[in-house]
Amino acid sequence: MGNVNKSRAIYPGSFDPVTFGHLDIIHRASQLFDSLIVAVAHNEAKHPLFAAEERMAMIGEAVGGAPGVTIKRLDGLLVDFARVEDAWVVIRGLRAVSDFEFEFQMALMNRRLEPRLETIFLTPKEDYTFLSSRIVKEVARLGGDVGPFVPGFVVTRLKGKFSTTL
Repeated sequence: MGNVNKSRAIYPGSFDPVTFGHLDIIHRASQLFDSLIVAVAHNEAKHPLFAAEERMAMIGEAVGGAPGVTIKRLDGLLVDFARVEDAWVVIRGLRAVSDFEFEFQMALMNRRLEPRLETIFLTPKEDYTFLSSRIVKEVARLGGDVGPFVPGFVVTRLKGKFSTTL
C-alpha cells in the first residue's frame, strides 16, 4: 500500500442541508483523524435545494471552526479529490442496512479506481438513524417542524427557501 497519509480523512456528501446526523459523523470522525475534510459534492443533476456555497457555509456555521476540520467543494470523482488532497481514508455514514449495499458498491468502485483509498463506515447516534436530508426537506416543504433534526439557522434557511415556493 505504500506510504499514505492516514491521519487525514474525507467525509463526502451533498449535505443538502446539513443535519444533526451529519454533524454527529463529522464530530466523531474529527476525533479519529488529525484532519477531516468535509467534501461538499456539487452535482447539478441532483437539483440541490441549496447551492454548494450555501451548503458549505451552513456546515462552516455548524462546526464553528472545529480543530482539524476543513470544508471544501467536491467536483468530479472522489478518487481525484483524494489524490489532490493526499487523503486516503473516506468516511461514510450508515444509517440502516438499506444504505449498506449502495455504500459497499461505491467503496469497492473507489478502491478499484484508486487502490490506496480505504472507506470507513460510521453509524450515527441512534437518535439520527432515521434522518436524511431528503426527509428533512420534505417535512420542511410541508410546513413541519424540523428543529429537532437540524441547527436553528438551517431551519431559518429552509423556511426561506420554501416560503417562496408555497
